[in-house]
Amino acid sequence: MPTLLILMIVGATMFFTFTAARAAAERAAEIGRDACASAGVQWLDQSVHANGLRLRRKDDGWLGLERSFHFEYSEDGHDRHIGRVVLLGGKLVGFSGPTRAAQSMVRSFNS
Repeated sequence: MPTLLILMIVGATMFFTFTAARAAAERAAEIGRDACASAGVQWLDQSVHANGLRLRRKDDGWLGLERSFHFEYSEDGHDRHIGRVVLLGGKLVGFSGPTRAAQSMVRSFNS
């Protein structure tokens, strides 16, 4: 009986870990897709790839998982650039990627 209980706990832990990882990947994909759309660049492969996982303190002091993802985009259809999304829990804590739209907005405000 205790063996069955341990197996159920392990199974539930694996299930919740998998669903949390999928939710983070979907959130990162949404961020990458929206950034590419707002910058007017092409989001390549329509996917993100997980490339890092670590423990990090959140703003409230509790430990959380920080997940890093990368995606690729193209400015003219012939080149490839790499963007990066970093999530701590479900919160965006780091981003690097297409910035053409942001640069054009800054230029229009300065004119």
